Amino acid sequence: MINLTDMQVVRGLAKKHDFSFSKGLGQNFLIDETVCPAIAEYGIPSKECGVLEVGAGFGVLTQQLALHADKVVAVELDRRLAPVLDETLAEFDNAEIVWQDITKVDIPSFLKEQFGEREVAFCANLPYYITSPILMQLLESGAKFTSITVMVQKEAADRLCATLGSRAAGAVTAAVQLRGTAELLFEVPRTSFYPAPNVDSAVIRITPYDEPICDEETLAFTLKMVKAGFAQRRKTAVNGLSAGLGLSKEQVIAALERCGLSATVRFEQLDRDTLLKLSEELRMG
Repeated sequence: MINLTDMQVVRGLAKKHDFSFSKGLGQNFLIDETVCPAIAEYGIPSKECGVLEVGAGFGVLTQQLALHADKVVAVELDRRLAPVLDETLAEFDNAEIVWQDITKVDIPSFLKEQFGEREVAFCANLPYYITSPILMQLLESGAKFTSITVMVQKEAADRLCATLGSRAAGAVTAAVQLRGTAELLFEVPRTSFYPAPNVDSAVIRITPYDEPICDEETLAFTLKMVKAGFAQRRKTAVNGLSAGLGLSKEQVIAALERCGLSATVRFEQLDRDTLLKLSEELRMG
């Protein structure tokens, strides 16, 4: 297996295939030999499981996923990587590259086409600039993943895994944790990449709930409420929700009181169960 955590090997492959790294595509490739095996270990529940990856890069994570899973499908946007991946993944007949923009893919149909009835896990080293959009696409798609294990910017990891009701939480925290649990697995320093970025990273795992915690209509309204509330997170929930949802302050205060909350509570102080209860009360009016 080609050692893609060796700086000289990576540079040699880039030179051999006349490949230059694209800052615009967030291409920072892993050179820490411990990270990708750990992602595969944490992210793949069984050998029989299929794995969807986004952004194969030179294939450093793809190799490890292929060692641990029955089938790996990596969706990659940059076709310049084709000759590189032909070489680095040559010995893995269970790894396939699909040259496509993941944001334009119908995820459930794609999983059915690629994996049939297999369980599917998602594992990726996501470019920082598309972290939240990709996670939201996966969670909102209706596709059933056993888990979603991703490396993201450390700051984003802290936000995604924050406790709802704490100052570190935000709208994306709620959007994720209304659909599953999120945990920070381990941190990855910036020196683990080539070229080295200006920030550190972390690996997180999102485990979707076995059953939805509420119906889709309730979830949709709760997410709308969350967006409105966090848009003015430092203000009282009354002001933020009144402005964001087009409700009178009296309506919001009454709903808060039915939840046992003060009219002066700030939206960022509300935990997951309180968010769901408040959503229900606001809808009932």
